[in-house]
Amino acid sequence: MANVKDKETTKVNIKIEGIPFQVEAGLTILEAAKKCGFEIPSLCAFNHGECSKASCRVCLVEATGARGLVAACVYPVAEGMEITISSPKAVAARRVSVELLLSNHNRNCQECDKNGKCELLHVAKITGAQEGRYEGEQTPVTVDELTPTIKRDTSKCVLCGRCVERCKNAHGIGVLGFENRGFKTIVGPAENRSFINSPCIMCGQCINVCPTGALMEASEIDKVDMAMAQGKYVVVQTAPAVRAALGEEFGMKIGTPVTGKMVAALRRLGYKKVFDTNFGADLTIMEEATELLNRIKTGGVLPMITSCSPGWVNFAEYYYPDQLSHLSTCKSPHEMFGAILKNYYAAKIGVDPKDMFVVSIMPCSCKKFEKNRPEMEDNGYRDVDAVLTTRELGRVIRRAGIMFDRLPDEDFDNDIVHDYSGAGVIFGVTGGVMEAALRTAYFVLTGKEREGIAFKEVRGFENIREAEFELAGKKIKVAVTSGMRGAKVLLDQIREGKSPYTFIEIMGCPGGCINGGGQPYVREVFLPNEDDDIMDTYMQKRANALYSEDERQVVRQSHNNVQIQALYKEFLGEPNSHLAHELLHTHYNPNRPRFD
Repeated sequence: MANVKDKETTKVNIKIEGIPFQVEAGLTILEAAKKCGFEIPSLCAFNHGECSKASCRVCLVEATGARGLVAACVYPVAEGMEITISSPKAVAARRVSVELLLSNHNRNCQECDKNGKCELLHVAKITGAQEGRYEGEQTPVTVDELTPTIKRDTSKCVLCGRCVERCKNAHGIGVLGFENRGFKTIVGPAENRSFINSPCIMCGQCINVCPTGALMEASEIDKVDMAMAQGKYVVVQTAPAVRAALGEEFGMKIGTPVTGKMVAALRRLGYKKVFDTNFGADLTIMEEATELLNRIKTGGVLPMITSCSPGWVNFAEYYYPDQLSHLSTCKSPHEMFGAILKNYYAAKIGVDPKDMFVVSIMPCSCKKFEKNRPEMEDNGYRDVDAVLTTRELGRVIRRAGIMFDRLPDEDFDNDIVHDYSGAGVIFGVTGGVMEAALRTAYFVLTGKEREGIAFKEVRGFENIREAEFELAGKKIKVAVTSGMRGAKVLLDQIREGKSPYTFIEIMGCPGGCINGGGQPYVREVFLPNEDDDIMDTYMQKRANALYSEDERQVVRQSHNNVQIQALYKEFLGEPNSHLAHELLHTHYNPNRPRFD
């Protein structure tokens, strides 16, 4: 008998396609089948169950003890159950289910950004479903393109409910829901509003889980193409988390670091200069750590909370406008770097700032929203002109015919804003900003480097992590969270006057930027070379890629970046100087319009 080994729990004996197995009691047929090596077509499989259960009817199978066909995603296994996946009845029923979905689906596949990663097309291929089998009236369509971040097209929605559940599970918000009833049902914000008129924080987690092109990032590829065509001096910067995931767009295993190949690809795409946002991350630490220490010394507002994540900033403005004084006034790293490129670097190389066009490659779709904020402008110039996600970069590389896996490893441009530390690299994972800040705060307070650079106490993916450190005789208690569920707990403590912390890191996306709303889609069906359950391990693998790069760096603390030191000496003066505040700091809007 085939025995599927698992943790010690109650087992039940079942048969799948006549073959006996022992599986864990309580599993659904879909889960049990996967453990036994069978793939039942489904639009909710391998996505942590984040969907409207059994709504699509794609996973229908026959099972003894059931009346008729059952949805494998919700029907539990039982002792002695015999499951048949390949019977003519089950095969025909699954095909019909998919054909009915296709009958109400906008099938402009060649124009869809999800082409090649569409799960509806995947199950259509498996089930043998054909287009045009059922024709008739279609559900009224809503196309929402009003935000710079998210594009919603209900003509491609299959009503799986994944986006609804992800919004609840990641943030406890519930911006999305099912609107109308029956044939007119669609998914969207309350009253079918635009995202721009809802309390959406623009994190893009809903995009990450959508199986079709119903939810996509608003692309700025054409905007970059136009700048290139107009002869602008187009430079590019890449966030740390991009290098930990870009390889997945080209069939590489999750967690494969591709820094050198990424740089080589960007250079071949025609950018004048290829920079690393880690320089901006080091700059952020200098400003943020100084701000924290000044607050401690002068009795300023504590705890101070990081402000790198635009989704988190949106959440704070929407739901906790009375707590905005706790946020660091620092801009995010790519915005800081954009401001330095246009107000310092452009002058150094003799380029008029109006002719410089700064592109940020980000793991975060919300960075598109952030760059449009009115505060992200200095001396009449936007800090950043365009944002492309990791996924968009993958599309541009493929469009150019670049064979990514055959590229040599190349270095970022060796210029006066080139160097970065290991502390800048780990910004891309939850706890990384906290750890980077602590490395520098320790030095500032004690005058020496900490023995054992890593502050591993703040690493991990638990909802809320806390630690206490003694720095120069001062005890500092810190907390780290990612996703707004944990943020709510910490902010409610502050509001009630019960917070024990001095410093808090909050990231908008669970796991931090490595799991941002612009990262490659994680689906087992499109990543066949993985050797384990990727839904349980992908964030750790991406995080490991960043931690390993940190460990390879000669300089691992932001304050030891010699080019950052030179920037202050030649231009900014000192951290938190008047000029630094003008270019690198921002403010928040407690009167932001509310739509909840």
